[in-house]
Amino acid sequence: MIPVNTPVIPLEAKTFVNDCLDTGWISSAGSYIQQFENDFAKYVNRKYAVAVSNGTVSLHVALAALEIGHGDEVIVPAFTIISCLNAILYTGAKPVIVDVEPDIFTLDPKQLEKAYSPRTKAIMPVHIYGHPADMDPIIEFATKHNLYIIEDAAETHGALYKGKNCGSFGEISSFSFFANKLITTGEGGMIVTDDYKLAETARELRNLCHLPNQRFHHKTLGFNYRITNIQAAIGCAQLLHADEYLERKKKMGMLYDEGLAGIPGIEIMKIRSWADSSYWMYPVRITENSGMNRDEFKEKLKQNGVDSRDFFWSLSEQPILKKFDVKVLECSVSEKIAREGCYLPSGLALTELEIIKIIKIVKKIVL
Repeated sequence: MIPVNTPVIPLEAKTFVNDCLDTGWISSAGSYIQQFENDFAKYVNRKYAVAVSNGTVSLHVALAALEIGHGDEVIVPAFTIISCLNAILYTGAKPVIVDVEPDIFTLDPKQLEKAYSPRTKAIMPVHIYGHPADMDPIIEFATKHNLYIIEDAAETHGALYKGKNCGSFGEISSFSFFANKLITTGEGGMIVTDDYKLAETARELRNLCHLPNQRFHHKTLGFNYRITNIQAAIGCAQLLHADEYLERKKKMGMLYDEGLAGIPGIEIMKIRSWADSSYWMYPVRITENSGMNRDEFKEKLKQNGVDSRDFFWSLSEQPILKKFDVKVLECSVSEKIAREGCYLPSGLALTELEIIKIIKIVKKIVL
């Protein structure tokens, strides 16, 4: 079976992790944490970075650092992982779910005016499957209404929007280092910002909000969201190869693009002229012209030794919405994408021969 993802761990990671083990710095203190933060900030062209235990909590800390909470509303696209919704709900704020653009699956800026209210405090654009959201109209709307932008760049390490790094827009941005990400620490996340006070607040929030010079005294509600030195050591090693990994991802994506173009019923993601996608995962939509639905397509892939994964289920249809105060706009595009989509094997360990084999299998299934 060709798996959806197999991570690549460089030799330097073993050296750095062994250094942690040999020196005893295995928990939430140690030199690799600061090094990872500094190196990653440079990588995405931000001034400050704060490492945390995973991508979901990086969104939560970002929201908390901006003091978003009860009485506030946050606009979020429907087509994204549940983490985005959860992070907003953790703060007590109200998510306002809007639809996405059908070709690139990211927040549709035309929906912002419909979603806005006097209680709106922030917009959470999400870059999807390596492709950036269209940030200019989002930034223009946020500026007009004095809103924060909390950018979810979990899936776009190395991707560019009009030549600028994803994760370098707005007040604060969030990354994930889960095992399937271009840069992985197994589990882990990062908050990045150009605002010194926001960065310091995020550092306090991730570590229980001890009072300065009075450890174990707390005036503010904090969280235990620390990353370990071991995880950061792996991250430091990964960053040494980030450009190499990105180039490999792009070659894989372009090989898929060329091989799957024009197949009836297989719709590949479009790349906008202003986008430099990182091809984090390779998504396809299975339309009526294929003669089968998404689940039937996935089963045929499996029978031929190819693994795949469903797209995110639209937030607009999540059962959890019944338990919380959430505003949902019409999200037919997201709901259709969610039902039609899956992504093909895309891990860094995937070989060119395996991609060619997968393309041949897809053609055999559909044609």
